[in-house]
Parts: sequence; structure tokens; C-alpha cells
Amino acid sequence: MSSRIRLSSWRLTLARVASLLTVAAVIALAYSMRDRADEIAAYGYPGIFLLSLMANAALVLPIPGVALTFAMGAVFDPFAVALAAGSGAALGEMTGYLAGFSGQGIADNFAFYERLTRWMARYGGWTVLVMAFVPNPFFDLAGAAAGTLKMPILKFLIWAWVGKTLKMLVFALAGAHSVQWLLDLMGSSP
Repeated sequence: MSSRIRLSSWRLTLARVASLLTVAAVIALAYSMRDRADEIAAYGYPGIFLLSLMANAALVLPIPGVALTFAMGAVFDPFAVALAAGSGAALGEMTGYLAGFSGQGIADNFAFYERLTRWMARYGGWTVLVMAFVPNPFFDLAGAAAGTLKMPILKFLIWAWVGKTLKMLVFALAGAHSVQWLLDLMGSSP
């Protein structure tokens, strides 16, 4: 029994180290590609997906994903933009989840993180959905709390996808309707 526990502990440690290294690699990639956003957006919906993934994979680094969604909503179908951006955003948020899973105390001493962890333990997916939907800089902490609490990855991804896609839909529709509003404001017609 003792050797089983040691083997299990060793595997968990290895999984946590791999998670932490994956987070670091994704953040470095996203940060290095931030200046090529216009090139990537030229690829349409796959470009929107990729940019949204990178914007949401960056822990704490400011990469404006909703601004891209707003702008692309004026150019492409807002519903398809929301699906592409929401899907990329949900997958990108795995960095926060993996950081929490790795056991690294990212924000253990912050009162908000402790409160968020309690909400996550009590309300689970609903907390992920609300935090994903409401524009805020704290979703990485929600992902970390979900990872720390070992929320199943699929459950986390589904709730994050729903919240992120709904948020991106709001921004894409705002972008789509802002063009006509600006044209009306300037007295021009399309």
C-alpha cells in the first residue's frame, strides 16, 4: 500500500510540474505573438479563435480579446465571431485552471481569491459562468480556484465556454451595430 501511495504522489507531482510548464510555455507564446494580431485576424474565424485563445491564455498580461471581438463583430457575422472567440477564450482559460491544479499558490493570500474559492466550492459551474460572462480581470483566479478544487476539466470548460461565448456575443453584436450607429451619427449611409 505504501508503494502505491508513493507512486500516486509521484504521478501527481509530475502532472503538477507538467501543468506549470505548459502554462509558462503558452503564456510565452501568447505574449510573443501579440504584435501579429492583425496578420492572424486576416485568417477569419480560425484567426479570431486563435487570437482569443492567446488573449485568454495570458495570465495577468494585458491582451485585449474583447476589443478584437468587438472589431471583428463589425466585419464578420457576430454570432460566428462569438462562437470562435468564445471557444478560443474558454480553451485559453485552461492556463489558469492548470496553474491552480499545479498546486502553485498564485493568489492564496488574497481575500478575494479565498472568497472566490468558497463560491467555487459552493456553486461550482455557476461561479465559472458568471466570472466568464462578466468582463473582469479576475477570471484567471476563478480558473485557478477551479483547478485547486479539482473541478473536472470538462465541467470547467463547458461553463467557461458558455460564459465566454455569451460575453463575446454581446461584444460582437455591439461591434456590428456600432458601425451603423457611427454612420447615422456622421450623417452618412452605407
